[in-house]
Amino acid sequence: MANGEELGAICANLKKGPHDVIDAGHSRVAHWRFGRGPDLLFVHGWPLHSATFRHLLPRLSARFSCHLIDLPGTGHTRSDPNPPIGLSEHADTLRRVVDKLGLTRFAYVAHDSGGSAARMAAMGDARVAGIVLGDTEIPGHHPWLVETAMKGLNLPGALRLYGTCLRMPWFRRTGFAFASFFTDRRTIEGEFREWFLQPMFDSYEVMQGQMRLIQRFDPQVVDDLSQVHRRLRAPTLLVWGTADTLFPLAKAKAMVDQFHGGAQLREIQGAGLMGHEDRAEEFLAHAEPFLANCFEARRTQQLAS
Repeated sequence: MANGEELGAICANLKKGPHDVIDAGHSRVAHWRFGRGPDLLFVHGWPLHSATFRHLLPRLSARFSCHLIDLPGTGHTRSDPNPPIGLSEHADTLRRVVDKLGLTRFAYVAHDSGGSAARMAAMGDARVAGIVLGDTEIPGHHPWLVETAMKGLNLPGALRLYGTCLRMPWFRRTGFAFASFFTDRRTIEGEFREWFLQPMFDSYEVMQGQMRLIQRFDPQVVDDLSQVHRRLRAPTLLVWGTADTLFPLAKAKAMVDQFHGGAQLREIQGAGLMGHEDRAEEFLAHAEPFLANCFEARRTQQLAS
């Protein structure tokens, strides 16, 4: 099947609903599996869900088992009232998902806030073969957009007002919404709106679920990531857009030396926050060989022993 046809089939699968659900206690986590081979667990950021990785799957599912999930508060995952949502809480959910799936050796592919949760979940977990991080939180760096939203969305009536504003195309292209996500802001009105914004427009409950992460955001958890990095044993690849204004490249470079298991950084020229979406082929050119090497290194170690 050609990549275009395969992408269409994957998108249809994602829209149809999860292949199964994983009981994480407070949530029934939506789960999809594509492909065969070594296991990859994909962790999305905000305000996204698992479909943000759709463009990576035709290539990666040809050689890996790709596990996609919707974190609590997003997508097809259903939760108890007032579920635990936050970076640390998502890390705990990831550990439960890994245990329920029975993964014995796997790698994370994570983006944005999902990258923070994946790093914390990977800490001390010998099963993690490698970690790929797309533009994500940086210790000591607090984007003004996140700080403004964190404070503003907790004011009475602010969430409904923000939802009203998001329905206006001009607002979606401003710095208070998604201007930093894509270098070409016209992209916001295409697949991004269809997959991630329209569900919030259609349901206030979906809007509440997505915004809860920002309302409960704890900057101290981000600052503590420097200590998390020192406790990671798996090799890490950072794939970064050079035009990302939310998580600047220079600050990403400065944290590379923090990773105990070793880290390398690769750049996508001209990409913003969403390089894995609008520059998927370039993202894959860095991520795919890195992931293959992670599992090959483990196999070599086992043969040597």
